[in-house]
Amino acid sequence: MSLLVTGTIGLDDLHTPGGEAAEVLGGSAVHFAFAAAFFTRVRFVGVVGDDFPARFRETLKSINVDLTGLECRKGSKTFRWSGRYASEVADAQTLRVDLNVLAEAAPRVPPAFRDTPFVFVAATHPEIQVDFVRQCTGPKLIVADTRDLWIRTERKGLCRALGLVHGAILNDAEARLLTEESNLVLAGRRILSYGPRFVVIKKGESGALLVTSEWVFALPAYPTTQVRDPTGAGDSFAGGMMGYLAERGTWDERELRRALARGMITASFTIEDFGSHRMLRLTREEIERRLADYAAMMRFD
Repeated sequence: MSLLVTGTIGLDDLHTPGGEAAEVLGGSAVHFAFAAAFFTRVRFVGVVGDDFPARFRETLKSINVDLTGLECRKGSKTFRWSGRYASEVADAQTLRVDLNVLAEAAPRVPPAFRDTPFVFVAATHPEIQVDFVRQCTGPKLIVADTRDLWIRTERKGLCRALGLVHGAILNDAEARLLTEESNLVLAGRRILSYGPRFVVIKKGESGALLVTSEWVFALPAYPTTQVRDPTGAGDSFAGGMMGYLAERGTWDERELRRALARGMITASFTIEDFGSHRMLRLTREEIERRLADYAAMMRFD
């Protein structure tokens, strides 16, 4: 089944212990789409300026992404972000951010996309998330991401957005900030009270936790030794997870657990090179081989 995503698309300048890269194709929706496209057709909604390189549009088209919802605004400039990582596991330090076109009106969902059964709303302003969700007609699954900025400044709007989705994805610091619970299981269950049916809490190199009202499931991160650029790992995780669910056409307990594993594996590839460089060389066969190694690594009986 098709998968609809909205979020940022931009140009990144990156500084990591593994090196530096300029004018890299980035943004939450881009990293998500690269991962999800290994599993299903991705419908993309986003906005760029007329300075957006044509080669990047062709790159996205080449990976099973429908760009009908990508709006290019004349006279506007594309979102740009520059960041530095002090270490392979450190959070990014923002050196510069130019919102540019993101400070303008949000893009609309094309009529042909509104009946998409699986929907992911990346970490943007909660009111934009609410508006986007309300444009969708009868989806089977909607999952939303967020970030600490919106928890601190738009808590009421964020809670309203969470009341409209089936699933939420946050990192551990965001879950604790939102709920004021130090225990992540309790934090996940508190988030469920806002409306979602399940919550995924990302823990970086420590893996992720999946919480529902009835059960809890945890997975470690894949132990890769190649970390060049952590940017987009969380979005790639969400893309692998949602792409698999869309491919399967359902999100019952068994498939949610399996989807979490696919998210871990796609994220483990993303960090091996700058931006989308590793994902462009990646194959579905490589994903399946690493997934098999991952499953064997955790088998103890």
